[in-house]
Amino acid sequence: MTAPRFDDAAPDDGHARRAWRQALGVALATSAYGISFGALAVASGLDVWQTCVLSLVMFTGGSQFAFAGVIGAGGLVAAPAGIASAALLGVRNVAYGMRMSPVIGPGFWRRAAASHFTIDESTAVSLAQTTRRARTIGFWVTGIGIYVGWNLSTLAGALLGDVLGDPRAWGLDAAAAAAFLALLWPRVRRRQPIAVGIAAAVVATVLTPLLMPGIPVLVAGAVAVVVGGANWLGRGDAPPAEPEDVPEREGLP
Repeated sequence: MTAPRFDDAAPDDGHARRAWRQALGVALATSAYGISFGALAVASGLDVWQTCVLSLVMFTGGSQFAFAGVIGAGGLVAAPAGIASAALLGVRNVAYGMRMSPVIGPGFWRRAAASHFTIDESTAVSLAQTTRRARTIGFWVTGIGIYVGWNLSTLAGALLGDVLGDPRAWGLDAAAAAAFLALLWPRVRRRQPIAVGIAAAVVATVLTPLLMPGIPVLVAGAVAVVVGGANWLGRGDAPPAEPEDVPEREGLP
């Protein structure tokens, strides 16, 4: 049985144009809520330069919000928990990197550059395409577009933080969480992922009033790993189909 492969010889101008449109649309939408991070980070006690450096160097929205939120709630005493929470959320990018490896292709410098742009949105847009060229366009345009837009909007949010007042009054504190939930929700279709999400949410909610900021997130992450690894509710589910760009190994049915 021959594994399905992309037809590199087939014209894909239409696919490429669609990848550009989707990538630019996601980049614009995602970049916009960088304003909320800038405002929240300044409100949490970081100065403008510290806020901008976080976006330039860390560049993973969930981890940035976790770090700023923990620091804002617990001060410098909570810094270790903030760093641990940010690292925990950033681990998912390792899995994205492994999945995107066939799309990026070989070459040390290419892979090194791609590692900084491997985020939720660039991975999602790339894997939504159906040709190699479109996937490559989707990844790079989304990743670079968000990087530029996110850093500009972070600076704007940090400078306007005092003008905006309390970010919670505008709902900016929930913007990133809402965007991340919108990306995650279409993938939560089976009982096991739903059970993982509910278990982690319940644990975090119960422990938040009791423990230092940042610790409930770490405990909830550990609970998610245990519940997800046990796979109590998903043992009867069929395995996902093999992605088109991963050829079957010889000798396997």
